Amino acid sequence: MNENFTIRNVLLIEDNRGDARLLEEMLFDVGEDSFKLICADSLATGFKYLKRGEIHLVLLDLGLPDSEGFDTFLKIHDAVPDLPIIIMTGLNDKKMAVDAVREGAQDYLLKGQVDANLLIRAMTYAIERKKLEIEREKMIVELQNALAKIKTLRGLLPICSFCKKIRDDQGYWKQIEVYMKEHSDANFSHSICPKCAKKYYPHLYKETEEKNP
Repeated sequence: MNENFTIRNVLLIEDNRGDARLLEEMLFDVGEDSFKLICADSLATGFKYLKRGEIHLVLLDLGLPDSEGFDTFLKIHDAVPDLPIIIMTGLNDKKMAVDAVREGAQDYLLKGQVDANLLIRAMTYAIERKKLEIEREKMIVELQNALAKIKTLRGLLPICSFCKKIRDDQGYWKQIEVYMKEHSDANFSHSICPKCAKKYYPHLYKETEEKNP
């Protein structure tokens, strides 16, 4: 068996046992064993499975004994925003489909119009898209944090008039190069400007002037 092979647990929240059995048969008939269906016949039961963890995808019917309509999706999405959700319903409502995708659903499939290949493709893409979304959101947060740090360097920095150390947020005085390195990606290489070199090493300048009058 491939070492990278993983079984992805799919939580099917569907109260119609006939529809649930049809999906199970679809996966069985095509020999699809990378997805394992876990069935819940109500929203409450679905939440119990979600609390246990190890769910990779949710297939959701919008008409359940304890929840009806678009609110069914919103309840699940609010509870597990990082899980990909595919709505699978008999409601052929284009507006609802658009609203669902806009609110975070990965797909909107109509019962009776789904075959095994379409189902497998939709589930696979949904999981991968959600991974990319999470990675993108993480990168955005990291970028915002980096920009916030850079922004702090544009504010008012307490700096000693004599030794030029900077006081940080905790009240400690640090060398300016240490402070800058902690708050940016800048690296420092130490050198000396001509004015300071002449002031602190006058003998070197005197020797140079004598050689080059």
